[in-house]
Amino acid sequence: MTAASESSALYDIPGPRALARHRLYAWITTALLAALVGFVVYKLVDTGQFSAVKWRPFTYAGIQRLLLTGLKNTLKAFGWAALASLVFGVVFAAGRLSDHRVVRWVSALVVEFFRAMPLLVMIFFIFIALKFDPMIALIIGLTLYNGSVLAEVFRSGVNAVPRGQREAAYALGMRKTQVMAYVLVPQAARAMLPAIVSQLVVALKDTSLGYLITYQEFLYSGKLIATNLDYDLPFIPVVMVIAPIYIGMCMLLSWCANRLARHERRSPKAEAVPVRTDLPPEI
Repeated sequence: MTAASESSALYDIPGPRALARHRLYAWITTALLAALVGFVVYKLVDTGQFSAVKWRPFTYAGIQRLLLTGLKNTLKAFGWAALASLVFGVVFAAGRLSDHRVVRWVSALVVEFFRAMPLLVMIFFIFIALKFDPMIALIIGLTLYNGSVLAEVFRSGVNAVPRGQREAAYALGMRKTQVMAYVLVPQAARAMLPAIVSQLVVALKDTSLGYLITYQEFLYSGKLIATNLDYDLPFIPVVMVIAPIYIGMCMLLSWCANRLARHERRSPKAEAVPVRTDLPPEI
């Protein structure tokens, strides 16, 4: 069956008039987006945001080192928070799937509490009340919040596997740990991957909250440049430098996840074993 016949089973192939209408909508949308971008660029030029005096700070070695240090601190906080969040999510998802009622209730209480608590409140509490270092406070706050969300993602992914898979594994004599490790988790992993990546992107962006507790991450470095009177307050140029880097890091994270998903689909372990047809018939 060709791709065209497969897609036509879901919806009718558009005719000439529909195709012409779709092309018209595409041209109108493109024209509106181009007009919007042109208007924004015009306003930036009109307000002098591209003037040399506002972009001069980025030519100084000290400013470049400041931005690179902030970027390094952002990636450091994100790396530790992402790793800890994944571990936190796996542990408490397993707790919520436990057969023991007390473990299940305690895990549910922890997950729901930290998932409902505003992230900024947790970061301030850890930094001010518990007197932790700014980086540690940021990492703990990100871990508690994102780990709680990931715990629900993992639990929902495992529960979404058809019940027959679980029952068949138990019928073969497998223990619950084996069923989880060899049957449920591998099947749920592909379905969970987009949600996991989305939550990690949220964690990456939320590292910017560190500037509120004086953690010298990327946004904090940009704020130091943007509020410096010696550079004529280059706020918009700083945004135009920092924002694409944040967007690029998020896109890189999504690209890595998509590449991993394609690799798993092409993995020999996921491919069916070919059936030999040259064997003699059984008597």
